[in-house]
Amino acid sequence: MALQMNLGLFQEQRMKMVLTPELRQAIQLLQGSALDLMEHLEEQLAENPLLELEDGADLLRWLEYLDRPGRPAFRADRSVEMPEPEPQTAGPETLAEVLEAQLFEYDLDPVRKRVCRELIHLLDEKGYIDPEWVSVCKRFLVSDEVAEECLGVIQSMDPAGVGARSLAECVEIQLRRRERCHPLAIPIARDHLWDVAEGKWRKIAAALGADVADVQEAVDEIRSCNPKPGAAYTAEAPRYVVPDVIVEKVDGEYAVRLSESEMPGLVVNNSYKALLRGRTSDEETVRYVKNWMQSALWLIRGIEQRRDTIHRVAEAIVNRQREFLDGGMEYLKPLTLKQIAEEVGVHESTVSRVTRGKYMQTPRGLYPFRFFFPSGLSTTAGDDLASGTVKEKIRSIIDGENRQQPLSDRQIAEMLSGEGIRISRRTVAKYREEMGIPSSNGRKRFL
Repeated sequence: MALQMNLGLFQEQRMKMVLTPELRQAIQLLQGSALDLMEHLEEQLAENPLLELEDGADLLRWLEYLDRPGRPAFRADRSVEMPEPEPQTAGPETLAEVLEAQLFEYDLDPVRKRVCRELIHLLDEKGYIDPEWVSVCKRFLVSDEVAEECLGVIQSMDPAGVGARSLAECVEIQLRRRERCHPLAIPIARDHLWDVAEGKWRKIAAALGADVADVQEAVDEIRSCNPKPGAAYTAEAPRYVVPDVIVEKVDGEYAVRLSESEMPGLVVNNSYKALLRGRTSDEETVRYVKNWMQSALWLIRGIEQRRDTIHRVAEAIVNRQREFLDGGMEYLKPLTLKQIAEEVGVHESTVSRVTRGKYMQTPRGLYPFRFFFPSGLSTTAGDDLASGTVKEKIRSIIDGENRQQPLSDRQIAEMLSGEGIRISRRTVAKYREEMGIPSSNGRKRFL
């Protein structure tokens, strides 16, 4: 059976979303933070000859002012002179720097010192030694005994636990440094850490021929050790969060303002405006100026649209979470992006962009926008409770339990149901694990 194809020209109408350069720029402006915006403006001011800041302000000084630690609160009064940026101090020491400084305290021959320096730079961010450390030492043509001796030098340094090859060794190093250590702590750390993680006290006690209460005392000492001794040091300078929105309580009402509203505004250079209004035979110059003029106007409109959208979304969030701002975590309500989008009159994707990577300074503290969108549970009274509120209730119940007879997840769920909170045993277990609280078996005490 042959197939017949009809070829021809046909007309049809289609609706298609096209991302114009102006729309693409508006999306980019909307989803960036206040600091992202100012960095983008710095680039645009350097690139577009028509753009300038009003009143001859210096954007670089604003960037330095907002990006430095210890900055005072934002001020709406632009007439107040900005403080000069403070001199930058040296960043925090890295783990390698701390250990190399201690190396001078050891009386070592040149070869051993070079091996120790090499081992120091093989430590990861947690302070553990690279598994290939022995093969690295062989480049220095030293014996395994000398390599072990050099590793011992590293392990004798502070912070205690650095240079360990495993978590068990890290804990053992710290325990051996202590003047008084429970006699069961080191054997448990060396051979039974997995059982400790699973709360198998009776199994450990049987293996060591000890009392369960003594095992728990030893485990308490093990848990006081630092599993990541190198984590206190960093190779990067600390990053500071600049709030995009500031919420203040004025006369009993919450006022919302944008931090970037205090930034100098953008204007178009008057000399270029005059050039367009005047008559000139140089069409290429006019075309050049018009292109940059269009780009400048798009940017100015995009910034104003960004400010308006962020302000309206922030106000809607504050209105929805007013009880949290008044009373604290217990009053945080479940909230979705769709609810805010419907209230503001924008698409849900717009709210998603507004809330991405931005922070809100409130009388309760500094929070990311997404903090105000928790999932939740319903109550028998028809009210909604945020997951954070339910977690705090679970934590409170566990804090008040009898340690010798800890509550199971099912019992906690039943207690919450008695308070009118609809929650399953699995949800209790999920929230408990997210808070890092062990199961009833792991919480049980034999003392």
